[in-house]
Amino acid sequence: MMAVTSACKDSATKISSLDNGKYVRYTPEQVEALERLYYECPKPSSMRRQQLIRECPILSDIELKQIKVWFQNRRCREKQRKEASRLQTVNRKLTAMNRLLMEENDRLQKQVSQLVYENSYFRQQTQNATLATTDTSCESVVTSGQQNLTPPHPPKDASPAGLLSIAEETLAEFLSKATGTAVEWVQMPGMKPGPDSIGIVAISHGCTGVAARACGLVGLEPTRVAEILKDWPSWFRDCRAVDVLNVLSTGNGGTIELLYMQLYAPTTLAPARDFWLLRYTSVLEDGSLVVCERSLNNTQNGPSMPPVQNFVRAEMLSSGYLIRPCEGGGSIIHIVDHMDLEPWSVPEVLRPLYKSSTLLAQKNTMAALRLLRQISQEVSQPNVTGWGRRPAALRALSQKLSRGFNEAVNGFTDEGWSLLENDGIDDVTLLVNMSHGKTMMGANISYSNGFPSMSNAVLCAKASMLLQNVTPAMLIRFLREHRSEWADSSIDAYSAAAIKTGQCGLPGSHAGTFGGQIILPLAQTVEHEEFMEVVKFENVSHYRDDKLMPGDIFLLQLCNGVDENTVGTSAELIFAPIDASFSDDAPILPSGFRIIPLDSGMDASSPYRTLDLASALDVGPAGNRASGNCAGQSGKSKSVMTIAFQFVFDVHLQDNVAAMARQYVRSVIASVQRVALALSPSNFSPHANLQTPAGAPEAQTLALWISQSYRCFMGMELLKNEGRESVLKSLWHHSDAVMCCSLQALPNFTFANQSGLDMLETTLVALQDITLEKIFDDNGKKTLASEFPRIMEQGFICLQGGICLSSMGRAISYEKAVAWKVLNEEENAHCICFMFMNWSFV
Repeated sequence: MMAVTSACKDSATKISSLDNGKYVRYTPEQVEALERLYYECPKPSSMRRQQLIRECPILSDIELKQIKVWFQNRRCREKQRKEASRLQTVNRKLTAMNRLLMEENDRLQKQVSQLVYENSYFRQQTQNATLATTDTSCESVVTSGQQNLTPPHPPKDASPAGLLSIAEETLAEFLSKATGTAVEWVQMPGMKPGPDSIGIVAISHGCTGVAARACGLVGLEPTRVAEILKDWPSWFRDCRAVDVLNVLSTGNGGTIELLYMQLYAPTTLAPARDFWLLRYTSVLEDGSLVVCERSLNNTQNGPSMPPVQNFVRAEMLSSGYLIRPCEGGGSIIHIVDHMDLEPWSVPEVLRPLYKSSTLLAQKNTMAALRLLRQISQEVSQPNVTGWGRRPAALRALSQKLSRGFNEAVNGFTDEGWSLLENDGIDDVTLLVNMSHGKTMMGANISYSNGFPSMSNAVLCAKASMLLQNVTPAMLIRFLREHRSEWADSSIDAYSAAAIKTGQCGLPGSHAGTFGGQIILPLAQTVEHEEFMEVVKFENVSHYRDDKLMPGDIFLLQLCNGVDENTVGTSAELIFAPIDASFSDDAPILPSGFRIIPLDSGMDASSPYRTLDLASALDVGPAGNRASGNCAGQSGKSKSVMTIAFQFVFDVHLQDNVAAMARQYVRSVIASVQRVALALSPSNFSPHANLQTPAGAPEAQTLALWISQSYRCFMGMELLKNEGRESVLKSLWHHSDAVMCCSLQALPNFTFANQSGLDMLETTLVALQDITLEKIFDDNGKKTLASEFPRIMEQGFICLQGGICLSSMGRAISYEKAVAWKVLNEEENAHCICFMFMNWSFV
């Protein structure tokens, strides 16, 4: 083995004989043959090595041992090469990150100096004001009042020379935000810099509008970075369109563009936004590329953009991208987004959406960095992902889904949408598009698997609702994983309508019997913030040509925001029926859900929100002791959910389809409200005592007791980590369902990890209302009654696989279960812990 290790460091033409330690030199032809065979089979078996010698005469004079060692050395060199490449990449990231941190430190030092100077200045002003109170002359009063007056900026000249002046002013303002102290930046909650992080992300504090800034390293050249980011509609989900109305060249080699941009409204309760912009692209003296933008709201003697119906004109303050070439390739990029989204134009309850720098950072700034990192990874490691598609094609599909859903939510008249009269209750809005099938989806397209053919009309039923005390991530995750809880609420009523229409497609579950759900993953982003998948429903009965026929149904599905570690994140579940061929140009009709948090204090949220959920054993009206009152704050959380479902239909059946769609969407709303109520800790049982039972330990302590007791009675480790906090985290994310019950005559549950809560379909607080016997069938109860004394006597028991029930009455199968006695620090029995392995819903 020592000979093999040393040989790894030699050239490709040398090899150890293993017998006498001498090296054997191969001919170039032999090395070439071996290299060719290595790429075909890097680890050949003994029989394969013999076959190689027979098939390649040039290797006939080489011994089998030498062939074996050559392949070992070649694999070793390949491993070393990959490790060296990885270390070089990490080193580049660390170098760039160190540079960014030094720049950030320099900025903070300047900010401290500025604050010290301002503090001294205001102290002097306070002393002067104190002295001025004794001077009653008119001159002193007038003078002191004029010190705070700043004349308004005059309108800018929008001639070519005036536009260049505006561009240079925009550039200076942008650079002062990107690398200076023009804006007071604070670290984005939950974001920590490091070699594996997306970058350094900050949000504004106390400035006009909302602003976010990010710095990061990407493996793309500056011109490529600018080309990608300037194409807003290709990556920014909220961007509907960008029209370039004029382009001017400047004397310094830069370009000035006049743009008109439209952004989608995120909900049905607010109008969309538009911008009239100037974009300035230039190269700095140090070779850095700059793309900066700002609104042209205060210009004269030049082009302008009049107000557009259904849009509110918002303002973009100096924003953009500073892109510096990085040694060894790639770029260091500084991104600044700064907007005034005119929150006065939306209902008061929605204004936090338009005042949150955190949301701006997540939707704009961080999205840009993620896109660049993803494209960079694809360039360095080209590969094919789900269903034979390259990542770029999957990104285009996700953009297509998101855009279609946004179009449905907004329903712009220039796309052909018109409003239908309601039935006297305005909870659900109906829009119809008579030309949507032809202009957007393609006319008369039929699916081979029985999907109804596309007609020349589409109906959209949409609504928005407020939710209390349930996180977007939790609710979207439930809607994705438990579609039968909401999608088939009115199947019978719809089936009757489907027989008459013959061509209606029901989003979510379709007409007929709801089949088994199988999720086929397609792709995930670099940071695992978003994923696409195909959902297959096997043997679903649906109507085709007025006949009930069985078959498989496929949905293309986009899901994001399910990671509760990201503070204040919105979440989406968007899906569309597809056929089995799943071609890139196939028409899709997206429907789905979007949930956006409305917490006014979102920008100051704790970065440990998910861990607080795991340690929420001690919950009361005042919040969680261990988590700094985060639970108390979450009890007041609000979010807005927007639902939009689209249906295709024949024009002459509009009234029937409208009545069906309205009824179906109302049933979905009712189901979602019921699910949200069940997932909400405070609403599950308003009169329940939310205090932890007397003597219950905090979560970290309990997790430690559970782990130590398992080791004591089972003789093996339950968790790998040993630190108190890491034990809790490992237990919380354990793949098997772990849950504790009290030592009472009628045991009830007191704690469960995430998998246990998912299995029981409940929450930590609501868990206390579930007794142990409720989750077992009759056979399970008998087994438990006979085995329970053994737990107390010998400390543990093992149960064979069986069936149990969730809190919602659904059957759950498990392969095996273990129960053990949990001892406290005094070695007294505190509770019984159950672990259900490989469980699934039946």
